[in-house]
Amino acid sequence: MENKTKYALVTGGSRGIGRAICVQLAKDFDYKILINYNKNIEAAEQSLKQVEEAGGSGELLQFNVTDADAVKKGLDQWQDNHKEAVIEVIINNAGITKDGLFMWMSREDWSDVIDTSLNGFFNVTNHLIQKLLVNRYGRIVNLVSVSGLKGTPGQTNYSAAKGAIIAATKALAQEVAKRNVTVNAVAPGFIKTDMTSELNEKELKKMIPSNRFGKPEEVAHLVSFLVSKNASYITGEVVNINGGIYS
Repeated sequence: MENKTKYALVTGGSRGIGRAICVQLAKDFDYKILINYNKNIEAAEQSLKQVEEAGGSGELLQFNVTDADAVKKGLDQWQDNHKEAVIEVIINNAGITKDGLFMWMSREDWSDVIDTSLNGFFNVTNHLIQKLLVNRYGRIVNLVSVSGLKGTPGQTNYSAAKGAIIAATKALAQEVAKRNVTVNAVAPGFIKTDMTSELNEKELKKMIPSNRFGKPEEVAHLVSFLVSKNASYITGEVVNINGGIYS
């Protein structure tokens, strides 16, 4: 395995927490960063630029995580073009919100959120996991949310999706631990990103003991630790990073 080029794949790596993770992994490891994005190529290129500015290198990989065929085709094509490469780290970060009260929620708003977070996790991880097991080493980190732990009103769909990934993280961790593959989840609270830009930060921070929103870089440092060799004995865990809002 030593002569193979090693990659870390970050889904939804074009913005926010995903971008911060790409940059942090580039700083902390020798991994080449595989930046997955869905539509926004300009944002993805910006992530790649920041990875390179941090002294790392990477590539863009376009597919929609909800489309199983596109995921398979994208990853297989990439592997064909990189015969000597191996994806050793999978960061399942892609996710969307479509908030609204459950009684008014459309089937589409339910399905889209479940599809992106939960089925996206399946499509990407299921396709790659065999190689991690054969290579007897791997790191899987799933980005979940405080919503998946305590439930958030107006986010029944998002809470359901993230809660399901938390359960999947715990089950999968037990299946693959013997092969030195760890599976953990990171559960952010309120983090300053595009996704939270509509929220009333001034009001909301009153309920956060730390009295502020978190930074994407703070989440990225935690993910980076879980990817490191120092975290080899941590698996099946959900690590909260939320300023004390919920534990």
